[in-house]
Amino acid sequence: MADRLTRIAIVSSDRCKPKKCRQECKKSCPVVKTGKLCIEVTPAAKIAFISEELCIGCGICVKKCPFEAIQIINLPKDLDKDTTHRYGPNTFKLHRLPVPRPGQVLGLVGTNGIGKSTALKVLAGKLKPNLGRFNAQPFHEYLQNPPDWQEILTYFRGSELQNYFTRNHKAQYVDHIPKAVQGNVGQVLEQKDERDMKQELCHDLELNQVIDRNVGDLSGGELQRFAIAVVAIQNAEIYMFDEPSSYLDVKQRLKAAQVIRSLLRPNSYVIVVEHDLSVLDYLSDFICCLYGKPGAYGVVTLPFSVREGINIFLAGFVPTENLRFRDESLTFKVAETPQESAEEIETYARYKYPTMSKTQGNFKLRVIEGEFTDSQIIVMLGENGTGKTTFIRMLAGLLKPDSVEGSDIEIPEFNVSYKPQKISPKFQSTVRHLLHQKIRESYMHPQFVSDEVVNLSGGELQRVALCLCLGKPADIYLIDEPSAYLDSEQRIVASKVIKRFILHAKKTAFVVEHDFIMATYLADRVIVYEGQPSVDCTANCPQSLLTGMNLFLSVRHHLDITFRRDPTNYRPRINKVDSAKDREQKSAGSYYYLDD
Repeated sequence: MADRLTRIAIVSSDRCKPKKCRQECKKSCPVVKTGKLCIEVTPAAKIAFISEELCIGCGICVKKCPFEAIQIINLPKDLDKDTTHRYGPNTFKLHRLPVPRPGQVLGLVGTNGIGKSTALKVLAGKLKPNLGRFNAQPFHEYLQNPPDWQEILTYFRGSELQNYFTRNHKAQYVDHIPKAVQGNVGQVLEQKDERDMKQELCHDLELNQVIDRNVGDLSGGELQRFAIAVVAIQNAEIYMFDEPSSYLDVKQRLKAAQVIRSLLRPNSYVIVVEHDLSVLDYLSDFICCLYGKPGAYGVVTLPFSVREGINIFLAGFVPTENLRFRDESLTFKVAETPQESAEEIETYARYKYPTMSKTQGNFKLRVIEGEFTDSQIIVMLGENGTGKTTFIRMLAGLLKPDSVEGSDIEIPEFNVSYKPQKISPKFQSTVRHLLHQKIRESYMHPQFVSDEVVNLSGGELQRVALCLCLGKPADIYLIDEPSAYLDSEQRIVASKVIKRFILHAKKTAFVVEHDFIMATYLADRVIVYEGQPSVDCTANCPQSLLTGMNLFLSVRHHLDITFRRDPTNYRPRINKVDSAKDREQKSAGSYYYLDD
């Protein structure tokens, strides 16, 4: 078995501090003790260097390192011949490349840090693939010259990538566009307009209201739509989009997807990285999955059909390679919680809030009387600017309503825990120290640990914020866009943790979420917002998942799309417009099909 494996060593440049730990990794290595330079730390070196040829994989240096900076990983030896790029010794390596096809949208799906952005940079011509050969010190065996383009083309000979790289492409890539442009939105789009599409794109992407605003003054959602417009307005052969749905609501995500698909021409390539699986499904014609170990290595699979590709990612198993890259498959079965009996439901505490209204500047929100119980998650569905945060703040007592209808119902006072949409790191210490200081009792509580909430605190701000929110004792947990900044797999894990915690703690959660798959998985009930965003809106009373989703997806909300469930993992899938299934569900008034 050892003959079929190759070993790679990864040393984190952010974590490795050889001067602080006095080269303990080098002292502990049994190979170094035989006189061979398996681990070397020169006086001028900022990180340790590990020879992958000499390493025997004992793992002692991994355990000895106090900063958890070292990983030793065994890979199938067959992957060596498929190495596309490696940034340097003991750094991330990418195996294979996605294979774009002209006239079709290629979707890429995988966890963060797995090589999606690296693959895009290679395909965009921003990064020259070195096929695993690089210049490096201090060992002479690494002093090799990176290949020239002729050798790279020979390497890809016989594949669709050879034709892709030999064509003289003009590529457009959504990558820090706001930093590269100056002026107001209208001026920039006028300068970039090569397809005479400015008016149409501004209408489709709702940019007319910000046309005279400076690019530097745009909000996150406005900036995202502007970046999509800047790419789509230019005449290019390759269009690349990295997470185009970030900061956008459901309606805007679908519009953005339609704009991206409109770029397809017989000789054009469109490549999209997207963590919202329903949008990725809607956008793509075929899928390449990426698997591996984040920050260490990534492997690109062969192209699959959209359904098969996403299901392979969720199952964690690649049948063409007979390889499992995740221990458990991910499913979206809505009934994740045990079915409660009628007697148990009767014991739930019930709360009511009255019909009330609030005016802020030119915006007016009307909230219709509703009821909720503990052990329940209510998901708020609506466009940006419809007053979801305003209602949360009223319910929490942070905002006083202008008027209340029905004197028999008083607005109850709750102890709330709030996870805001935007997160800024202010705490100057480790995540463990932060959790011990802020939520010490919960962090040490067996129920908190068994619900796996502590597993959320993996170092990313969003997961830490969720952990802090759920760790604070409260009656109601207010969670604003928990999917932001998380990859597809992290979103599913976060959803399961939130759902399990709310059930076991017998509390209530109000969640604002635009990722449709995450919203439908979380929701016990939904509140649908209607009206004109930023002008006059109404929050309906909490409804069942099926009723609320049907209302939200209907033509009344200008979405007019239908969803079905995948029979394998129950994930919601958007039906293609005017397909047989789409027409059948619309004629029956069943926009959201809950096949349980």
